[in-house]
Amino acid sequence: MSETPRPDGEPARAGEEPSTVERPGPGTGYGSGGGVRWADAPGGHGGGEATRPWSGGPAADYGWGRPGPSSGMTATPPGGFPADAGAGWSTPGPGRPEPVPDDGRGGVGRRGLVLVAVVALVAGLVGGAVAGSLFASSSVSQTSLGSTSDADPLPPAPAGSVEAIAATVLPSTVQIVGSSGAGSGVVISADGLIMTNNHVLAAGRAGGLQALFADGTAAPVTLVGTAPSADIAVVRASGVGNLRPATLGDSDELRQGQAVVAVGSPLGLSGTVTTGIVSALRRPVAAGGSAADQSSVIDAIQTDAAINPGNSGGPLADSAGRIVGINTAIASVTGGGAGQEGGSIGLGFAIPMNHARRIATELVETGRATQAIIGVQVADRGARGASIASVTPGSPAAAAGLQPNDLVTRVDDRPIEDANALVAAVQSSPPGQVVTLTVVSGGGAPREVPVTLGSQVIGGR
Repeated sequence: MSETPRPDGEPARAGEEPSTVERPGPGTGYGSGGGVRWADAPGGHGGGEATRPWSGGPAADYGWGRPGPSSGMTATPPGGFPADAGAGWSTPGPGRPEPVPDDGRGGVGRRGLVLVAVVALVAGLVGGAVAGSLFASSSVSQTSLGSTSDADPLPPAPAGSVEAIAATVLPSTVQIVGSSGAGSGVVISADGLIMTNNHVLAAGRAGGLQALFADGTAAPVTLVGTAPSADIAVVRASGVGNLRPATLGDSDELRQGQAVVAVGSPLGLSGTVTTGIVSALRRPVAAGGSAADQSSVIDAIQTDAAINPGNSGGPLADSAGRIVGINTAIASVTGGGAGQEGGSIGLGFAIPMNHARRIATELVETGRATQAIIGVQVADRGARGASIASVTPGSPAAAAGLQPNDLVTRVDDRPIEDANALVAAVQSSPPGQVVTLTVVSGGGAPREVPVTLGSQVIGGR
């Protein structure tokens, strides 16, 4: 197994959060070998048992080219933040039609573009030669191919169609460009707040990060806040107004098989629309370029809508044009060696909007972001479930009576297949929520253990 670049085309950065799991997982960076490559994951191919700390701790590096919180980045200017209490940014923007109910239906690389152009040119030359020969040898009647003035105009796009979704989402999608790369983002306020992936900010680590809007205008952006382990960041475009904010949907209502549309700038091709379905839900995927650091596992939406490098940070929308996810990673297959970039094979991953919205709201309103923890180290030991290797004293797990070697097999109604699934299940919940773990101790009967989730700071300004 080898790794592939993030969907924004950026390699993994030195100084990412330390990897503490020695087994393959989705994430970013380059590695060696063939087979399946997980975008957004650096190395980690070891065998055997590996324990991973999960007890929280200070987050001194917030990911904008790796400076700390005192790096001089611009904080959020006052005013203009239309947050809904408990939801945030769910009100349609000025002039934005109300979304219709969801009916549940649901890039080409530069070489490919050049190849298509060459083939078309050759075909044109051959066709021209044949037509010229026929014209010289016989009398040919000519027909004018003018437009008809009485043709009916195209009817309006039906609600729920890809055309209608694109018309709704494109004005709220931006391309984020820097001296080191490019990605995508979603407008979340009329006065310039934009949500994107943390790893997209690497494009601006040398300065000059800009947002390019659907109408062709551009504006410099400054950092509002970032949460690397959640792979979410918020920036603000300067000197803009009357933008069209996206309508953010409820990712908890997504259904497997539901139609979705991905929008973004794959390989720099801005305003690209692709369509597919929700292939799976609750898929544990490493976020932010850390393949095995279990503090970076998200509960992703899996989709077969084409997502490629440059789509990172862009929207995944439902058939009503509501944004239900932020595209963040892909898996790809390669037969080549290290350094070879892969594209979409129909395995793309997006951060669920409910999780992304909570993180972004905290960054904007409080200047920091939090994440749920229980305070354990976990490992995979062959049995189905997540084995607790150790418990942090004074943690929520200790308060609930969890012990080393306990095997967690469920969180609420969700089966837990391995350690990553446990991490993703907990971190997808807000701090302070009570979850019920199904635990097996020493081969005994399963028992239910309620745990009140703790909190740790994972990002800020």
